[in-house]
Amino acid sequence: MGTPEKILIIDDDEGLVHFLSRYFRRKGYEVTCCLKGSDALEKIRSTAFDLILLDYKMPGLNGLETLSSIKAVEIKTPVIVMSAYGTTDLAIETMKRGAYDYLTKPFDSSDLSRIVGEALVVNRQMKETVHLSTGPSACPPPSRNETRIIGHSRPMQEIFKLIGQIAEKDISVLITGESGTGKELVARAIYHHSKRKDRPFIAVNCAAIPENLFESELFGHERGAFTGADRTTIGKMERCDQGTLFLDEISELHPSVQGKFLRALQEGEIERVGGAQTLKVDVRIIAATNMDLEKEIESGNFRKDLYWRLKVISIELPPLRERKEDIPHLCDYFLARFSAEYRQSPAYLSESSLAKLMAYTWPGNVRELENCIRRAVLLTPGDVIPESNLMIPDGKESVRQEGMTREQVVERLKSKIDLLFPDICRLFEQDIHANIMDLVERQLIEKTLEACENNQVRAARMLGISRNTLRQRLGSKDKSL
Repeated sequence: MGTPEKILIIDDDEGLVHFLSRYFRRKGYEVTCCLKGSDALEKIRSTAFDLILLDYKMPGLNGLETLSSIKAVEIKTPVIVMSAYGTTDLAIETMKRGAYDYLTKPFDSSDLSRIVGEALVVNRQMKETVHLSTGPSACPPPSRNETRIIGHSRPMQEIFKLIGQIAEKDISVLITGESGTGKELVARAIYHHSKRKDRPFIAVNCAAIPENLFESELFGHERGAFTGADRTTIGKMERCDQGTLFLDEISELHPSVQGKFLRALQEGEIERVGGAQTLKVDVRIIAATNMDLEKEIESGNFRKDLYWRLKVISIELPPLRERKEDIPHLCDYFLARFSAEYRQSPAYLSESSLAKLMAYTWPGNVRELENCIRRAVLLTPGDVIPESNLMIPDGKESVRQEGMTREQVVERLKSKIDLLFPDICRLFEQDIHANIMDLVERQLIEKTLEACENNQVRAARMLGISRNTLRQRLGSKDKSL
């Protein structure tokens, strides 16, 4: 079990401090409490905290003064300011001084838990360094706050050079590549080598945000802006001021938000949903996608002007099948890492096991290899991992060639239509195309989603349509049921 994360609570309300300290200790955190800002500053200089909860109204140094002093120490720890004075001006000033978020008292435990959880994720991302592996030396297991990008092949070495050239330049970057190639790791490597490395790094999976919440997630919203908006919420762009915002699966950014997002990039300004005040933000954008954005532009799903705004510099990550010489080094790294993580003796691959790994085409790329090695380490009681513990298909092809061929499937479908056509004509005297196609499409979408474990991005790619189109079809399907 890892070391518990450390939370510092700074508040002169002893009752609230007692409640919060009990609440977080029950959740497994290590909690330190201070009743004055000056006492807290002494602790911050001597102890590395993972999160700070700071009250605004305190005797001596108030919350804003304490926050400014914390930021002057140049620590990366996220600070959440708490206040019973929920004014817009105070919230804006708090964010300007570098707070991660602003929480209005009284708050309920669900709001507190959500914001604290998000802030701790950001803290881990900021503090976890990403190293580029540039030599063929053996890979020792990484430390708790360290990750490596393994790539000794020429394509990866070229990417490492490009990261070094662009990291310190304040320009947008678009990272492309298949799923599992390591796009977020490259984004974090750029961040850790940039001038913004001491400011927030926030990762957003655009595919995971419901369409109607996109604008609120990016820009925030004011209290009462819509049903359920019972508090002012700070958006990702405002939280990330002076920092780096990583937008994964940028192709899933809904067209209704793309124009507002483009304006925010061009003007450096945002407005919260339901708000009338313009807020200045300075955010570096790194975006990633496994889709062909030029095809998305042609189909009307992505704005061309936003595409060129994001693609100041483009980095295309090669699939693992095109850099197989990296597989032995990646295996060494994952074996060392998981052996240490599960406190087992160092594991090694047999020659036949490595040969099997080299023969496979890895459609899931590095992520699939990582999961394969993790399972193998868990399943192997001894030091040498046998071929039988590698759960991948045999042979050189990753796709099984069992069952009917494509031509056989087409012929089977044709014969079914021929057989059923007289009954179709009898039962559907008009609008045959609309009725039958709706039924066929509905079943095809349901079966594809089922095969993809309800992952809409994978299902859309398998169907050959965009995720926005899939969402529209799902919406019309629900209305017809």
